[in-house]
Amino acid sequence: MADIYSVHPETPQIRRIEKIRDALQDGAVMLYPTDTVYAIGCDLKVKSAVERVRRLKQLSNDKPLTFLCSSLSDIAQYASVSDPAYRIMRHLIPGPYTFLLPATKLVPKLVMSPKRKTSGIRVPDHRVCQALLESLGNPIISTSAHLPDEDGENPTPELEKAKLFDALDSLVDIIVEDGSEPGSQVSTIIDMTDTQPVLVRKGLGWEVAEAWLLPMSRRG
Repeated sequence: MADIYSVHPETPQIRRIEKIRDALQDGAVMLYPTDTVYAIGCDLKVKSAVERVRRLKQLSNDKPLTFLCSSLSDIAQYASVSDPAYRIMRHLIPGPYTFLLPATKLVPKLVMSPKRKTSGIRVPDHRVCQALLESLGNPIISTSAHLPDEDGENPTPELEKAKLFDALDSLVDIIVEDGSEPGSQVSTIIDMTDTQPVLVRKGLGWEVAEAWLLPMSRRG
């Protein structure tokens, strides 16, 4: 049964954030809110926890895992960012965007795509996520937490949240609760590995991203 930590959405309590941080450093896996959907996550640097997240999501090792960074300068430690990519990203960060970028040696092999050597990286516009990142001092894995679809059911957000917590209560160590309802839109994915950025998935905020990508495509 998971430990539930209730935190304030705007001013997360430092002591509670520190307790979550300590658990993550010890290998805990958590369910937590982001600026898109609820996510399953752990400390990027704890291999055993990353392996658990992969098993929970039933992901093979050739599927990269997205992780959260605190800022654009933080991203630069874990990925190679070209000048054109930087110009676009600084307008979209923080926000609901996942950037596919060439990974540096700081990214564990278990997290990146083994063939392309790339990683999906986000900087969330979310106080609780940012507090956790600041306290931990390194990235946090972030993979969307979804319930199996049930035909004919359109649960209210409150019911959906309760079902999500119930479904994952025995599978994670920590549930972070900030009073928000689970979002229904995933992040927008932008491939920044080539000279011309490509919109891979239209998620939350994709229209804004597309507006910044258009001038790049016209130059190309």
